Amino acid sequence: MVDIAPSILAADFTRLGEAIAAVERGGASIVHVDVMDGHFVPNITVGLPVVRSLARATRLPLDTHLMISEPGRYAEQFVEAGAQMVSVHVEIDPHLHRTLTAIKAKGAQAGIAINPATPLAALEEALAFADFVLLMSVNPGFGGQHFIPTSLDKLRRLRRMIDERGLKTRIEIDGGIDKSNIAEVVAAGAEIIVAGTAVFGQGDAARAVRELLDATVQWV
Repeated sequence: MVDIAPSILAADFTRLGEAIAAVERGGASIVHVDVMDGHFVPNITVGLPVVRSLARATRLPLDTHLMISEPGRYAEQFVEAGAQMVSVHVEIDPHLHRTLTAIKAKGAQAGIAINPATPLAALEEALAFADFVLLMSVNPGFGGQHFIPTSLDKLRRLRRMIDERGLKTRIEIDGGIDKSNIAEVVAAGAEIIVAGTAVFGQGDAARAVRELLDATVQWV
């Protein structure tokens, strides 16, 4: 099964409730929330209050991507705020096992996020403790970037790494995904597709989600 996870980073924040209702109608199954602190990535976005509000505004699970300097300090608070999925970056958390375990103990799915230039070897020791891996196919910090082509090979290698270990860890991919390449990334092993401008930058978000889903049908 392929899940479409629209990223609210690309939505109109003055009409966020309407935007989420539209992607629900289109068939989205997850709402992706990018949390940035201006330290780990060069941008500042939303925090706990917005996640609390979103949890009241949608029936869809909230997938909170923590691009922050001290994810272990805040991860559990995001679960308490209503996030059902929380991912933290392997590059920034020196106590990754502890953070993943704490997220799970709170009842949420725990994910490891990994940047484009970070080798997959960085995941090896923690992979068994993650429910999903968030593979970044752009450098994190801003929406609307172009897909990094080498991400496809990295995605295939990650799929093999998971399969060879007999794990059920899902693969999420984020960055530059649209109708032109979604089928290819699904064929390579991605199961959760984060899409920002490809959904909210098209005028009709519900239709945009349907079109993305339609493009993946042959691979489901």
